[in-house]
Amino acid sequence: MNVPISIIIADDHPLFRSALKGTLESQFDQPTLFEAQDMASLQQAVESHQSASLVLLDLHMPGAEGFSALVFLVAHYPHIPVVIVSAHEEAEIIQRAMQHGASGFLPKSSSVEDMTQAINTVLQGGIWAPQKLEQNRQHNPDEMQIAKALASLTPQQFRVASMVSQGMLNKQIAYELDVTEATIKAHMTEIFRKLGLHSRTQVVKAMGTLSVGSANNNSGFR
Repeated sequence: MNVPISIIIADDHPLFRSALKGTLESQFDQPTLFEAQDMASLQQAVESHQSASLVLLDLHMPGAEGFSALVFLVAHYPHIPVVIVSAHEEAEIIQRAMQHGASGFLPKSSSVEDMTQAINTVLQGGIWAPQKLEQNRQHNPDEMQIAKALASLTPQQFRVASMVSQGMLNKQIAYELDVTEATIKAHMTEIFRKLGLHSRTQVVKAMGTLSVGSANNNSGFR
């Protein structure tokens, strides 16, 4: 491509990020590449580089729960297309990613040719998914409801909710984010209000609805 592109690579494995960088540099004309190894660094990357052309996102990002990182990006940076790059190749996982707003899905087993074509397609405003994908999966009401509610959280509230889903206490979250415990309690009040929940246990359950492999979870999160 002649137009300069910038891509954020979000994956927790340094070797995979390095390999992906090498591939992108060989297939595109001097792309500007940024890296993120967890949800916190991904949030920082998209905030610092809001003119990025694309995000390549792994589904297993530390600090996120399954599709929650995708939901966050689509809600707060809808102008930056997101392509999932994942070891998961199940049609159900791919369909869920597309339902949550991914512009493309690339199994990590994809060829360099497929990856290049997928990125070019998405950069031109198209959608890319593996061939033979049957778009026949019904939306999970609970999953889509929590995704919509999660999208209403501010970036800091999202981080707090994600930390709660990992079992962290308010004191621990406050320490990690370098804020007061009172600030975390205020965030929790807003998280409860926006998600329509009343306890930390319900938040954990709600976030779990977005985990990879939870597609058959039909229990309500309220």
